[in-house]
Amino acid sequence: MTIFRALLVAAALAVSVPALADEVTVKTLNSGPGGMMVFDPAFVKLKPGDSIKFVPTDKGHNVETIKGMAPEGAEYVKTTVGQEAVVKFDKEGVYGFKCSPHYLMGMVALVVVGDKRDNLEAAKSVQQNKLAQKRFDPLFAQVQ
Repeated sequence: MTIFRALLVAAALAVSVPALADEVTVKTLNSGPGGMMVFDPAFVKLKPGDSIKFVPTDKGHNVETIKGMAPEGAEYVKTTVGQEAVVKFDKEGVYGFKCSPHYLMGMVALVVVGDKRDNLEAAKSVQQNKLAQKRFDPLFAQVQ
């Protein structure tokens, strides 16, 4: 009987302990995978509750939500240039980000949270500059 009770306690603890959220590191780089002025990685898939630590590996970068490229009700993000920031993602959907100083050079990233893609078509339809659109096309191709 004692082993049975121990198994019941262990099972109850396993069910009651919440899953730990993950934190993904995304670097902002002057040069990296995909060319000049890039996020590495530029495509990230998360579970609700996960976070991204944006690390300005090369100074002079920030992260900002691209208007129209976030789920309804999601918090707008704009970090300070040159400062590391952690952003938690609770709302499922598709998020587009840019580096404000280098957006014209195509410095963008795409984040997908959870399985809902309710805002995917709206995010795809946001008007981008030529270089940003060129980088977004293969990122959107990764959204399943």
